[in-house]
Amino acid sequence: MTRTLLHKPTLTGKLVELRPFDEEAINAMLEILTEPDVLKRTGTVDSTDQAQRGNPLSEEKTRAWYATRHEQTDRIDLAIYSFALQRYIGEVVLNDYDADKCSLNFRIAIGKRGQGSGHGTEATKLIVDYAFDYLDIDRIELEVFELNERARHVYTSVGFVETGRIKNSFTFDGTSYDAITKAVTRDNRHVPHQLTLAAA
Repeated sequence: MTRTLLHKPTLTGKLVELRPFDEEAINAMLEILTEPDVLKRTGTVDSTDQAQRGNPLSEEKTRAWYATRHEQTDRIDLAIYSFALQRYIGEVVLNDYDADKCSLNFRIAIGKRGQGSGHGTEATKLIVDYAFDYLDIDRIELEVFELNERARHVYTSVGFVETGRIKNSFTFDGTSYDAITKAVTRDNRHVPHQLTLAAA
C-alpha cells in the first residue's frame, strides 16, 4: 500500500470532514448508537423492543472500542463531522483487507441529525477516493440490507454496483430481509471527488 491502514487521515469535503476519533467523536457515537433506526438498519438488533432499549453493548465497552481505533493496523475508522451542524454525526469504516483481491470492506453509520442532507454521500465519496488514491486497493465491497433504501441509494450514486444477494440474511420483528452485496472498482467509481488531505 502507498499508505498503510495504520495511517488515519483527515479528509475534508464541502459538507463534512472525516477525522480520527477523539473524545468528542466518541461521545457522539455513544448517542448515535442509542437511536432505534440506526440499530435496526445496521442489523445490531432484531426487534423493535431491542431497538428501543438502545445499544446492546455497555457504554464502557463501546467507549473502549472507539478509543483504540487509532491503534488498528488492519482498518480505518473515521468520525464524520458536519460543518453545518457543527457536530459529529456518524462514522465511516474500511476494514477486512483482502491482499489477494486488493480489496477492502466499507460501512457507514449516520445518526438522525445528519441524515437527508448529502452528508452520507459526500462522506462515502471521500473515503472511497482516499482508498483508491492513497492505498493499494482495486475494489471496495459492502453488504447492505434491502430495507435500508437510503443507504442503497447513496452507494449507487457513488458507483457501487450490485454483485449478489444473501437470502434471508437479517430478521427484524419476524420479517426476513436479504442482504445485498455491492462493489465499486477503480474502473466504475464515480467522478473523483476533490479530495483534500489535512497536513500530516
